[in-house]
Amino acid sequence: MLNVSTKDLVPSPVGPVDVEQAEAALVERYPRLVRIAYLVLPPSLGRNRRVLTAHALVQRSLPRRRVAGPSVPEPRLAEDAVDPGYAYVRSEVLRQALVAGLPLRRLALPSRAQFPPLLPHVWGLRLFPRVGGADELALDQRLSRLSGPGRAAYVLRGLERQGDAEVLRVLAAAGVADPAAALAEADALDDAPELPGEGPGGALPPGAALPPGGGGAGPEGGAASEPGGPGRSGAGGAGGDRPGPHASGLPDLPGHGGPGPRRSGAALLESDEFDPCALQARPTDLLRRRQHARAGIVAVAALLVCGALLGLPGDGWGRNGAAAPSYARNPAAEAALDPGALKRVDPAVWPASTRQDFSVWPARGALTGDRALLRRALAVWARPGASVRASATPGTPVGPPMGPPQLLFAGEVDGARVVILHDGLRAVRYAEPVGGTAGAALDFARTDGADAVGSAALVLSRAAGNVRYLTAPWVRETSVRDLLAPGEDARPLGRDAVGVTEPMTSPALAKGCTRWNTLQVRDGSGLRMLADLGELAPARLLWGPPAAPADATGPEAHAAWARTACQLSAVRAHGVRSVNAWRFARQPLPEGAGSGTWLCTRAETWRGTGSRVLAQFLVPSPSVPAALAARSEGSPACGVRDPRVLAGVLWQAPGGGWYVLAAGSPDVTALETSGGVKGRSDGPLLAVKAAAGARADLAGTLPDGTRVRALR
Repeated sequence: MLNVSTKDLVPSPVGPVDVEQAEAALVERYPRLVRIAYLVLPPSLGRNRRVLTAHALVQRSLPRRRVAGPSVPEPRLAEDAVDPGYAYVRSEVLRQALVAGLPLRRLALPSRAQFPPLLPHVWGLRLFPRVGGADELALDQRLSRLSGPGRAAYVLRGLERQGDAEVLRVLAAAGVADPAAALAEADALDDAPELPGEGPGGALPPGAALPPGGGGAGPEGGAASEPGGPGRSGAGGAGGDRPGPHASGLPDLPGHGGPGPRRSGAALLESDEFDPCALQARPTDLLRRRQHARAGIVAVAALLVCGALLGLPGDGWGRNGAAAPSYARNPAAEAALDPGALKRVDPAVWPASTRQDFSVWPARGALTGDRALLRRALAVWARPGASVRASATPGTPVGPPMGPPQLLFAGEVDGARVVILHDGLRAVRYAEPVGGTAGAALDFARTDGADAVGSAALVLSRAAGNVRYLTAPWVRETSVRDLLAPGEDARPLGRDAVGVTEPMTSPALAKGCTRWNTLQVRDGSGLRMLADLGELAPARLLWGPPAAPADATGPEAHAAWARTACQLSAVRAHGVRSVNAWRFARQPLPEGAGSGTWLCTRAETWRGTGSRVLAQFLVPSPSVPAALAARSEGSPACGVRDPRVLAGVLWQAPGGGWYVLAAGSPDVTALETSGGVKGRSDGPLLAVKAAAGARADLAGTLPDGTRVRALR
């Protein structure tokens, strides 16, 4: 039974501990601390590893900084008359020794104490304490049957001379979940029956060594106890003036030299058998070590041979053939990062060129001669750091240039130094703050196959919801047109001498859809409409059937785009090259509600795949935005390859009735609905009475009898 109150379970208040104070306690009482760690560590580790681990745990117990005491100091007890530095280091040693005895679990994160120590480390030797007698061997066997907290309780009570209440407090401070159970284990060890061979006149177990001079564990064969120690007077050990109820360790055991007084467990804990500072050395397995050395030499030789073969040029074993190693001084790679090797096109080239695209853009801007800026832009392009904010349109490779790229622009815009480069496949924008390079940005956009319209402008800067463009040299004038205001004229947009426009409000990052500004440019052949979809290259807006679309600059296109412009948010940041909208059907509405219009919008990408198709329905009221009837990604519908489209909506008439409306492209000869609503019509239009919330499957028939499904 434990006669301990609840208050006794509270750890004793140890005051603040300085690093110097803890170091002095560790150095002065190093042998005792190592002995405590050695006894608490599980014997299953083996004596050599227990010795090294005990030294490592004690040496790692020194705090890195001053340890603060409790905010409200508690009354000090009589048992608290111990050096705070020693108490702290001992608690750390116990905590680490208990953790080191825990088994490794598959999903749990292992602790540092559970691994073999890196320091101290011994090569070629095995270290272990001196061999004791039968008493020490019996005690070691009994300790091995205890848990880690049980061994800690036994050591604190027997070696540190601590009473039960103080043992409970120290165990709780060391992180033991149930200190009372650990103390009960120590009690059970005291009350356990003798092992075979431990009785009077018992012999040593087979293989046990008999120390010289009889059965004593101390230097003279007697009890090797030292008076006091850094512990406390409480439950006395051997030599205590007032033995407590748990003072005895093991039953007194006889020595091997004949009958004599038996030593207590506390005295045995002081034996040289458990002293990791008085060590013996023996060699490791010499034959196995020789075999391991030979195997290591062979492995290193094989690794060197394989490395040499992999580095051979020609058609050797290397995966990259004659390619130079990464980051080698390759002339082509160095030229791609040399600002002096950048391609610069003369302004007089493009008027006489047979092609108009990015390849004939001249180098413009006030900083085209800043070699340091250009070098930073090329270096960040090749090896962007973790602090660089990089973005790329889908399907755009983000690797370094294959050779010296072309310089399009270098200058200061909106408080940033901006560089725009082009390598034939991609347009790359590098921007850094004027005050430094922190917060640099790198944007990639695929532009291969760009024509005169596709290369008419590039986004130069975005700031405070506005956007600036760098226009092509063949662009004659620029203006801003709001798609949601078809009745208003385009507003002129000024440019400077190098083709940089004034800032204009951009819908790319807008949360609502109250205004949708587009860039309208005029070149040598007419007007073009370009929309900012959040990418480096704006998208071209078109109007007309897939076989012959035209730029959306006419009144009919303006009226249609005014009601469908807000749907462009569905294709933002998707690598869109152009967006074409066309009317594929007009449908008389039931109950004399007028005529509805069916539009199909297709967004083509620079990469050629991932196109998005939207089918939209427009009611007669010009102020009502288009309703999205269907959408699809990767479908050839509404395109040059497959200009057919079929879609339907559930529509409510002004009188309150509900109808399923469906329409197909002109080559659809019949429509049919099934499922929740059944109906059929000849031709590409269908209107069937339905209930609110009804769902139906839609299918169409082509002139050759082929069945087509609705867009999805």
